[in-house]
Amino acid sequence: MPKTSYRIGQIVPSSNTTMETEIPAMLTARQLVRPERFTFHSSRMRMKTVKKDELAAMNAESDRCALELSDARVDVLGYACLVAIMAMGHGYHRSSEQRLRGRTEENGGNAPVVTSAGALVDALKVIGAKRIALVAPYMLPLTELVVDYIRNEGYEVVDWRALEIADNLEVGRHDPARLPGIVAGMNTRDVDAIVLSACVQMPSLPSVAKVEAMTGKPVVTAAIATTYAMLKALDLEPVVPGAGALLSGAY
Repeated sequence: MPKTSYRIGQIVPSSNTTMETEIPAMLTARQLVRPERFTFHSSRMRMKTVKKDELAAMNAESDRCALELSDARVDVLGYACLVAIMAMGHGYHRSSEQRLRGRTEENGGNAPVVTSAGALVDALKVIGAKRIALVAPYMLPLTELVVDYIRNEGYEVVDWRALEIADNLEVGRHDPARLPGIVAGMNTRDVDAIVLSACVQMPSLPSVAKVEAMTGKPVVTAAIATTYAMLKALDLEPVVPGAGALLSGAY
């Protein structure tokens, strides 16, 4: 019989609440249109404030998390913090994904690893975007670092907004209904796509369809991109109803 049950592993900042809400919401919605079923399993690394030194200390715990999740023999691992990866330097998502997969191999539970940072960069390529507008919850210096990382991957960031929320719990409490208004004040006329949340902790899923309708542009978020990358890593069709252009089945 073909495999129909999958374990989704997530490496999560200890104060993150959204990744374990939005990714299960998307994969549960997928269950309405496809036969595969999913369970969700997390391991946490300590982080309370979104600052560069705290992000680096947190990132050092990711190897332990990968080991713990491979103990549960998950089928795919998602590293659920975009800025922690991007703060480590240009292209770091590639070496991080490789290293963490190595931990699962050593533990006899070999599983693909996707990072939200790598997933977002790859998602822009999938939809053929060259010029983007981006919204991030981070303080200004960290948002500039994220913009620089994405530019280094070959994309033009035409306009961006930093919401400057330092407390990670507050990022998770940001009302997604505010996002369409933020985007309305940005230059989206000349872009190919909008990154509505360059952060897996900032809720955005309820506003994706509205922003796509409002702008006429495809909208991606770090969580949507991670879901797409996980489904591709599992060799499953990347289709989720109500989760924007990337997961519409067009790609």
